[in-house]
Amino acid sequence: MTSEETPQPHKRRVRYKGKNPRHFKDKYKELNPERYADTVAHVLAGGKTPAGQHVPIMVTEILDALSVQPGERVVDCTLGYGGHAAELLKAVQPNGCLLGVDQDPIELPKTESRLRSAGFPEDSLKCERTNFAALRGVLGKIGWHDGADAILADLGVSSMQIDNPDRGFSFKHQGPLDMRMNPNKGVSASDLIEKTDAQDLAILLRENADEPYAAEIASAIAQQRFETTAELANAIAQALPKTSDEDRIKLTQRRAFQALRIAVNDEFKVLDGWLRSLPDCLRPGGRVAVLTFHSGEDRRVKNAFKSGLTNGLYTSISENIIRASSEEKYNNPRASSAKLRWAVRS
Repeated sequence: MTSEETPQPHKRRVRYKGKNPRHFKDKYKELNPERYADTVAHVLAGGKTPAGQHVPIMVTEILDALSVQPGERVVDCTLGYGGHAAELLKAVQPNGCLLGVDQDPIELPKTESRLRSAGFPEDSLKCERTNFAALRGVLGKIGWHDGADAILADLGVSSMQIDNPDRGFSFKHQGPLDMRMNPNKGVSASDLIEKTDAQDLAILLRENADEPYAAEIASAIAQQRFETTAELANAIAQALPKTSDEDRIKLTQRRAFQALRIAVNDEFKVLDGWLRSLPDCLRPGGRVAVLTFHSGEDRRVKNAFKSGLTNGLYTSISENIIRASSEEKYNNPRASSAKLRWAVRS
């Protein structure tokens, strides 16, 4: 037997300490849902999101708001894990098409592969890697010059991004302090903090997260260098009054991380630009649904829809926000803060 024919020795999976894996990379069953369906089902039944996955929120309510019909053109502006997209793809069959847009170069190829392996017709799915603020240009690129029949934008950060410590979105597990949706572009959270003075950082924390301790946190962390999420989380905790309990500390940490993520990805500016171009992205009678997760996003969507209704761009809009059912919130706690609004193009 030649050296080329020598079989490779079997490599056993590295064992983790304890009964259950604690780190994202060790959760090999959850990260391979097609091979370990029972484990994934068990995690979901416990009201948790499997590692590396995302449970789509308010699917029924979104389908009702968009009223998608067979043969239509539909856009998912924030493709993510593809949960909403899979349902929209079903709804447009036969002869319809879904355009999935996402700026994440890590997750988009995985999601496109999952959706194409689900058996939908090849020409019923198109995917483009870009920020959804560029939607008008993307529609022209693929030949949808008169727009789409239905558009969905889920503005929440996908669980795959939050749960993966390498992306730096959460302090739940230590990772590099990054927070970029596209890690190949822009400035990381670590660089942003180092370059921002206390006054501007305090404004950022107040405007992006309504943080009551913005000044105290900004004074403690501004123009400092934090390499990891844990370092920043600890510094935020130290900046709070000594009487702060664990719940107060974690809530403040979450708000501060949210504010920084919004700034790193320029999320409010992107959303404002998309909302301005949105009417031109819809065919006459086209529908749009937007899922938001905090007041800054919802306020922008509400005001844009109201202004569009007044100016005749929309014929109707949702009068009130739509929230997830009590059952969904129980089964998927990440749905608790979700708010859905819709509008119909004139």
